[in-house]
Amino acid sequence: MTAGATPTAPDSTVGRMADLEHRRARAVAARAPRRRGALGARERIGRLLDEGSFCETGMFVRARATAEGARRPYGDGVVTGYGTVDGRPVCVFAQDSTVFGGSMGEAFGEKTVALMDLALKTGCPVVGLNDSGGARIQEGVASLALYAELVRRNVRASGVIPQISVILGPCAGGAAYSPAITDFTVMVDGASHMFVTGPDVIEAVTGERTTAEDLGGARISNAVNGNAHFLAADEEDALDAVRDLLSYLPANNLERPPRYAPGSAPDGDPLDHVVPDRTGQAYDMRAVLRSVVDDGELLYVQELFAPNIVCALARIEGASVGIVANQPLHAAGVLDIDASEKAARFVRFCDAFGIPLLTFADVPGYLSGVRQEQAGIIRRGAKLLYAYAEATVPKVTVVVRKAYGGGYAVMGSKHLGADVNLAWPTARIAVMGAEGAVGVLHRRELAAATDPEALRARLVAGYESTHGTPYPAAERGYVDAVIAPRDTRAHIGRALRALRGKRAPMPERRHGNIPL
Repeated sequence: MTAGATPTAPDSTVGRMADLEHRRARAVAARAPRRRGALGARERIGRLLDEGSFCETGMFVRARATAEGARRPYGDGVVTGYGTVDGRPVCVFAQDSTVFGGSMGEAFGEKTVALMDLALKTGCPVVGLNDSGGARIQEGVASLALYAELVRRNVRASGVIPQISVILGPCAGGAAYSPAITDFTVMVDGASHMFVTGPDVIEAVTGERTTAEDLGGARISNAVNGNAHFLAADEEDALDAVRDLLSYLPANNLERPPRYAPGSAPDGDPLDHVVPDRTGQAYDMRAVLRSVVDDGELLYVQELFAPNIVCALARIEGASVGIVANQPLHAAGVLDIDASEKAARFVRFCDAFGIPLLTFADVPGYLSGVRQEQAGIIRRGAKLLYAYAEATVPKVTVVVRKAYGGGYAVMGSKHLGADVNLAWPTARIAVMGAEGAVGVLHRRELAAATDPEALRARLVAGYESTHGTPYPAAERGYVDAVIAPRDTRAHIGRALRALRGKRAPMPERRHGNIPL
């Protein structure tokens, strides 16, 4: 202070401004070292949102004083607020692992719940950046109560606003159930862990020895149990995945998905030759999808889980679509328990947010076997039937090759409410494949034949020429058109334009009872 200067009074405007800046500095200061390579909570938000768009809420919230000398840092371990992604509003919270290990206390939970309420009132997506040690033990039942309050908000928001969880560190115990209810979960390879019970407790209770990575690491969660939807290489990749995902989604269930300038149409001629001439020979369904969508770009959902079915977001003529397709490269595209549940959840998400459904069928049916039956293929496979039948968004189906038995019915058939059904000339729509059908229908003739193999070949050829084509289904109106594969994109585009104003009122009810 220079000679003769007057000291700043504590309650003066200048003094109050200085006090504000001092408190802000305390609020944003890290309380403990971060893990190697990990970004801070505010850094993560800054990388996710448009530059300079973040408005923080609850910066000066503090825990209630519960014990003499208890620490009460500003923010209480979670950063909450709102901003924009590509100019569109988003609410976001980021758990701060440098404050009480990111554990949820009462004030922490109240801040998060308040943000969820704000997102619901304003109708914008909410993104949660999770990095938490779980419930704050020293606050007892209060922290548990706020977990339940948060889950209640997740359920209220389900189907109303998109909810995205990003796991950037540990997420254990009760904390894992909130991401499980949200629409999409992103995990970072080698850094994220999500489980109900940790390795130490499991060993103490059951004697089993495991690691956090083997129990609930990012790869296990993406490829084995299906708890996660996207696998990111690092935190930057995870946040980029969220921005990419949001570009396909509406802000809420009352708005249409965003539209962009139509992308370029890939060359459709290769589609005429994509299906092999030999029955049973595999091909990559992703090549078909890339030849239909704008710029050949797809955002695969749960790409590593149940790879016998493909779920992806894409655009056609600049508008978002949800794609479900059998993948012949994996188990011939058969529907098993995991594939059914994966696709059913994706179909229901698209229906909740007005995203048209595009189905590509090449399916031999539901997987048979003792393990599948005992694990509940009837109940769990029915989820996909329920999801398609319940969906009221525009539904367009393309039968590429085989569509047998229950697989034909479930994969977007006219009978489950599809609006436009197309088939390639290579389509085989029947109760079962020719080999199996001949074995059942002509068992006695084959047993009595002097040359059963020659007879079998003639019978198979006859079955395929009559039942193994799309034309019997087309004659009954189950298929609206048999088209050249190279014209698929054009037909889909016309169908989606015609269905843009679709209305499909449902009976008044509280909700259906999906076979969970």
